[in-house]
Amino acid sequence: MVAVAWFMDDKEGDQREPHRKEGGEVSKDLLDKLGVLQWSGLTGEDDPVLLDIMKTRGYTYTDQVRVCPEFLPNFETKIKAFFEEHIHYDEEIRYCMEGSGYFDVKDLDDQWVRIALSPGDMIILPEGIYHRFTCDDKNYIKAMRLFVGEPVWTAYNRGDIDEENASRVKYMATFGKK
Repeated sequence: MVAVAWFMDDKEGDQREPHRKEGGEVSKDLLDKLGVLQWSGLTGEDDPVLLDIMKTRGYTYTDQVRVCPEFLPNFETKIKAFFEEHIHYDEEIRYCMEGSGYFDVKDLDDQWVRIALSPGDMIILPEGIYHRFTCDDKNYIKAMRLFVGEPVWTAYNRGDIDEENASRVKYMATFGKK
């Protein structure tokens, strides 16, 4: 089983709503073509599959974060900031331990694909992919963040970079239209 994904509709409304385009289901094959890796059924920080992923991919640092009004100061402001379209200069790795939320990624036609994460789901977004995050209407997710070496949380918003950005060029060379 893998995370559930769909194309988003263009309707205005709360970012935490599903915004599922009718008939817009997205296959694992499309997520693979975009470079999004995913696992489901992980059972905790000592799960053998998780430990194998960490070893194989060189993830040496982890922490856990709770994104919810009770644990994240200025929750509404931060959730809006997380929802700004951006890239990172490294992978973004998230394992959903409790709660749920959405990662949205742009496909190669610049359409939003929404990926729903539930407990046990883990995704890896490749360096340079345009994406954003939001909680769903439950306003709660506890996630493990994984990194190679020291953590880097810097987001580069789409309007602040251009398509010649090294991470974006690397992404397009690896996953762009051939």
